[in-house]
Amino acid sequence: MQEATAVSVLGDFANTTFRKDGVASSFFKRGDKFMVRTDGPDGQLTDYEVSHTFGIYPLQQYLIPFPGGRYQVLPIAWDARSKGEGGQRWFHLYPKQKVDYQDSLHWTGVYHNWALQCAECHSTNLRKGYDAASQTYKTTFSEINVACEACHGPASVHVDWARLVRPPYRAEDSKGLPSLRSRWNEAWKFPTGAAKFARRDQPAEPAGMNSCVACHARRSTLSEGRTPGATLEDSHRLAMLTAPNYYADGQQREEVYVWGSFLQSRMHQNGVACVDCHEPHAQKLRAEGNALCTRCHAAVEFDVPNHHHHTVGGKGAQCVTCHMPTQNYMVIHARQDHSLRIPRPDLSIAMGSPNACTQCHTEKQPQWAAGAMDQWYGRNWRARPHYGSTLHAGESGENSQGVRALPGLLELAASPTAPAIVRATAATLAQPYINPGTLPAARAAAGCRPVGTYCRAGDDRASRTGQPGAQCSAAALRPGAWRAYRSGTPPCRHPGRSDSGGTTRRSGSRSARV
Repeated sequence: MQEATAVSVLGDFANTTFRKDGVASSFFKRGDKFMVRTDGPDGQLTDYEVSHTFGIYPLQQYLIPFPGGRYQVLPIAWDARSKGEGGQRWFHLYPKQKVDYQDSLHWTGVYHNWALQCAECHSTNLRKGYDAASQTYKTTFSEINVACEACHGPASVHVDWARLVRPPYRAEDSKGLPSLRSRWNEAWKFPTGAAKFARRDQPAEPAGMNSCVACHARRSTLSEGRTPGATLEDSHRLAMLTAPNYYADGQQREEVYVWGSFLQSRMHQNGVACVDCHEPHAQKLRAEGNALCTRCHAAVEFDVPNHHHHTVGGKGAQCVTCHMPTQNYMVIHARQDHSLRIPRPDLSIAMGSPNACTQCHTEKQPQWAAGAMDQWYGRNWRARPHYGSTLHAGESGENSQGVRALPGLLELAASPTAPAIVRATAATLAQPYINPGTLPAARAAAGCRPVGTYCRAGDDRASRTGQPGAQCSAAALRPGAWRAYRSGTPPCRHPGRSDSGGTTRRSGSRSARV
């Protein structure tokens, strides 16, 4: 986020016009000010001054100040990509929807409000300052962008530490700041020369990933008083793997911002941390292409045609093409799925979820992709159990499949090996089908062992009284019983999803008042 200046503004304000649904929006300058003439809250064309830019690449959006301390985000954005990539143009975030001033998605309404939807993750130490009585904002921040203290905490604590200590400083000293160390370069070693996978010698500091996931997660805010490096669920509610946010097998569908996907992955289960792959200050990868993956996955085993069955050096031979397929959000922003999964075209046939094969070979059907995998790997890959089948059955309540899925949901929720977010999702999907007749199974599941920091054992009130209230795996039968997995509104720059030029409206709970 930056103040709108000749340096920060990338869009064409040289008296250009963008037309959509009968509205001609004009972008021009008035002296040094950047202006837009577009439809206001009453549908009438009005001149507005742009106060701030939002984002740089691949798109840039623009903020308009309104009375009451509001800043509204225009739905017309600038495509900052090169002309060769289809950029250097104005485009609309809802290209296939007609959104007029009476629509809740109109840019002057709640879902395009900067303080509500965007600000928390784009500035440092932000306080919304919302006053319910007057319905106004007095939003403050320490720094307009994401700066050092957003991840490392208050520098004043570091200064206090520096006043008290004297050299030589201990290497393990926190220096008054949360430890974000991952030891990414030395922590991962292949145990033997013939090993297929590297192993981490000791876990990374949890504060490191906690700093990332505070914003790189589909979640809603419970408290603004979050401590950098603290556990996410202390201040936020993480959305579960349910529609419309996710496909039934856990793949990204709406904008879910990585963390819910990564929690499903074997990478997370085996100790991979965000900064093992990402350099947070340069905002680059630790290595390019397959070299990033082969730091931990033996190249002789995986970076070879016998594994990927594609032309060496081509797109199909890239690890991320098959294991981290992209989906477009905000029309042009391709983001990779961080669940790092093996393609399952058989699940596409069964439940309609996407698969990497036909996402690339768009002219083909899942049956073709499944047949190709049969030829390459045999048919045993089809027999691997996948939680998606159970979650899909649990979400099919409208056709009476849901109640029949209850045993499978309870079993999955009690599984000691399933990712904790999967268990929590199964428990939530089981909630509508719990009644006196199904309580014995719920009681049995309530004795499960918790897995990870997101599956927290609690009381067994649901088992004892028949009233939802327990907090342990399959007994988490009341909405909100799982601290980390309650659906909510994420921080985002827009309230809808743009997928290959299309848009769907975001559904789900919203708690803000504006």
